[in-house]
Amino acid sequence: MGRPKEFDTQEVLDRAMDVFWENGYEATSIQDLVDAMGIHRRSIYDTFGDKHNLFVLSLKRYEEMIARKIDKTLSVSISGYDRLKSLFSIVLSTEKNRAGCLIVNSATELSYIDPSIAKEVQDYFDCEVQIISEILEKAQEEKQLTPNTNIQALAYYLHNALVGIRVLAKTTNDSQKLNTIIDQTLKNIF
Repeated sequence: MGRPKEFDTQEVLDRAMDVFWENGYEATSIQDLVDAMGIHRRSIYDTFGDKHNLFVLSLKRYEEMIARKIDKTLSVSISGYDRLKSLFSIVLSTEKNRAGCLIVNSATELSYIDPSIAKEVQDYFDCEVQIISEILEKAQEEKQLTPNTNIQALAYYLHNALVGIRVLAKTTNDSQKLNTIIDQTLKNIF
């Protein structure tokens, strides 16, 4: 029987997530992780597996963090426009010191060379499209959108805008500009 862990697994996973978020996968060394997580190299391998597995777990942790914020914010009954505006605002507020979105960063860094990361990113993006679709369906039921609105096509369009604003947020800290873009995108629909 092994020794009990002397660290909080979620807390050290959050630290690993921060390192990957700031540096990206390739630029993060195991020593960077040891230093940031505050645990021994052997403990990393015993608890989380190799660097790749730790990265996947970190990415899932990031996804959970965003999902909690989305659930909390969107549980309030507001108009479709306001719910979508909140969704865009959540992803912008999650950006860290212009490190960008860990999911988008992972997509651009690894999706074309790592099928497991590509699948993880695509699965997460599919969830976001589903959230947008549900918001649009409710807006359509409440007569905020016309009955003949193609919800699926509109959800894809808005998701593309959501990913795009994440990329743009990495290049500027002009929140007024970013909010103007979000407002104009949504005004084109409602």
